[in-house]
Amino acid sequence: MTPRVHLIDSGVGNLGNVVRALSRVGAACEVTRDPETLAAARCLILPGVGAFAPPREVLRGKIEAAIREALAQGAWLFGICVGFQLLFEASEEFGETDGLGLLPGRVVRFPQNVPCPHIGWNRLEISTEREANGERHPLFAGLAESPWGYFVHSFAPEHVPEELVLAQTFHGRRFPSVVQRGRVLGTQFHPERSGAFGLRMLANFLDLAGLKRASIESNPSSPSGPSNREVA
Repeated sequence: MTPRVHLIDSGVGNLGNVVRALSRVGAACEVTRDPETLAAARCLILPGVGAFAPPREVLRGKIEAAIREALAQGAWLFGICVGFQLLFEASEEFGETDGLGLLPGRVVRFPQNVPCPHIGWNRLEISTEREANGERHPLFAGLAESPWGYFVHSFAPEHVPEELVLAQTFHGRRFPSVVQRGRVLGTQFHPERSGAFGLRMLANFLDLAGLKRASIESNPSSPSGPSNREVA
């Protein structure tokens, strides 16, 4: 049986789009909020859209404990958009709300002098600090030097240690758009809405997590950018 990717159902997020994107790169998916299932998972994805606080409240208690147990047992975790923000220590959205604390940093609103929310395509500046032996980080394998992702958000992380930032993006200020700490990773943009680039990044994450995938329906290594706007 193909190992499953478990999508954490926090009550928000384009789960259908994420499932379709993962299916296109050969992954079997299960959407769940069952603590026992999550605790036994080896590959977790936490999607999210909208405000920070509602999904945070859903995760409290048994679900959060299950996520931590899975990580302690060697699981990988990938957060998307608000799911990415939930990985940090806190958010200032609608008052201070604690996060999962799996990544250091706080989530704050963009400066008042820039359009908000930040919606649309924007460029990722891939960090060279995380390159080993002159090779790119495996999450960016087969991707363009400065790929474009699709963003929809009004808040973004700050005070994230530089050594954890895989890529950053500029909108009023530079903010971390891809972060990794051990087996915990995430993107502020939506890979499931970022065309071939997003598909390839999801495939690369599954490879990092050691997930054996079925044959790929699409070609996630094809050129990426704002002109390539198909939605998975």
